[in-house]
Amino acid sequence: MMRTMRTKVVIVDDHEQFRASARAMLESEGFAVVGEAQNAEEALEAVMRLRPDILLLDVQLPDLNGFEVARRIAAGAVRPAIVLMSSRSAATYAVQLAISPACGFIAKVNLSGAALAVLVP
Repeated sequence: MMRTMRTKVVIVDDHEQFRASARAMLESEGFAVVGEAQNAEEALEAVMRLRPDILLLDVQLPDLNGFEVARRIAAGAVRPAIVLMSSRSAATYAVQLAISPACGFIAKVNLSGAALAVLVP
């Protein structure tokens, strides 16, 4: 699916190889990946500096978990749509997802431009 407007995305994951493959896939599907971060500190800085439309945020980061990062971003001045992701299923995080300010969750194996577009139309 090609998007007519290039939606700006920042990818946050501590695995460089995953970020690279997610970037390639999303860009091939019409998204503009404007930045990457490997931890919470870099994610918070990237949101302020790059002002993405979507923050694709891994739940498990080396410094803070994605739920805490999502809470901090939701309380800030720049509020992109936050989509959490994990190699684990949504059921693993059901309680946290229910109270999270994120607009959705995608298991990493299901990540695609189409899946992202469903959560952030």
